[in-house]
Amino acid sequence: MIVCVVGRCDAAGLKLGDICRVKGQETNTLQGLGLVVGLRGTGDSDAAPTARALARMMQLMGGPMATDRTGNLDLEDVADAKNVAMVFVTATLSTVGAQPGDLVDVTVNAINAKSLEGGTLMLTPMLGPRADNPTVYAMAQGRLNVSLDGPATSARIQGGAKMEAAIAANYQKDGKITLVLEKDFASFDTAQRIEDEINSFSSLTLGDPTTTSGMSTRTRARAIDQLHIEVSIPELYSENPIKFIALLLGTTIQISGHSSRVVINERDGVVVIGKDVEIAPVLVTHRSLRIEAGGSGGFAQVGDTNDLPVNAKLKSLADALNALDVPTSDLIAIIKTLKRKGDLYGEVVFQ
Repeated sequence: MIVCVVGRCDAAGLKLGDICRVKGQETNTLQGLGLVVGLRGTGDSDAAPTARALARMMQLMGGPMATDRTGNLDLEDVADAKNVAMVFVTATLSTVGAQPGDLVDVTVNAINAKSLEGGTLMLTPMLGPRADNPTVYAMAQGRLNVSLDGPATSARIQGGAKMEAAIAANYQKDGKITLVLEKDFASFDTAQRIEDEINSFSSLTLGDPTTTSGMSTRTRARAIDQLHIEVSIPELYSENPIKFIALLLGTTIQISGHSSRVVINERDGVVVIGKDVEIAPVLVTHRSLRIEAGGSGGFAQVGDTNDLPVNAKLKSLADALNALDVPTSDLIAIIKTLKRKGDLYGEVVFQ
């Protein structure tokens, strides 16, 4: 049985850069439609879009293609091609953006083909996520690598896309930046703590006129909600905002701990219990065991007591069950029942 009980301090100091990011530091996705050739008879079968795309590519490359009476390409010459497949190509760019000449990994997924093994991606233009923007940001090509333990209809090309246009991370707007808290730390309390900490910077640090207290009297930060904090860039750093951002992200913030949270990983049999998780006075029966919570502030065998019932710590229940070699699965079942009954005072997170 694995039972991990954690008790955290009321506040923990973390660097701001460990719990949030600057808005604009997001991943971007490029996408495109391409053709894979060189397959072993596992390509698209009787797919008109694939035939049209192949005929058009051959025409652009100077290949002799027949046309019908209306001038359109005659697809009969390529209709029976079994070694070609139309694919969907994607590439994910890092949060710092990308510059022309950078090589990016791409993922290739078949649309109709049975297998992409042995194929090669023909030169494919990569567009942005918005279909109404025709800008070609990269060109992808290369031999496909199909995973041995994955589906044969999905493949990757390491460094398969070469950037043709720059994608920059725009982190400031109108002289302001926005801090975005990681979802595990997002709360009104944390956002307010960050606002107060930034607004308590000294006048010397922010370049404001010196005051008697040495603290800046100007409001630099404003918590918009539990996730976003808007910060004005001081005039001192207007020519070098990166220095100010580095100063912000290196600032230590005292945040509240998750001491009233229970995290359960049923697959691995792990239970993490915060020190402040309490349960109401209850009688817990488990097979031949009977454990009573309440009175004296802890757990004891059922008996008469004149003490007024008080809440007990869930940690005490876990310790008692652990001492009796009760399986972790049974502890998890008890915690679920207590939460469902409304007698567990804390947040329960299942992974």
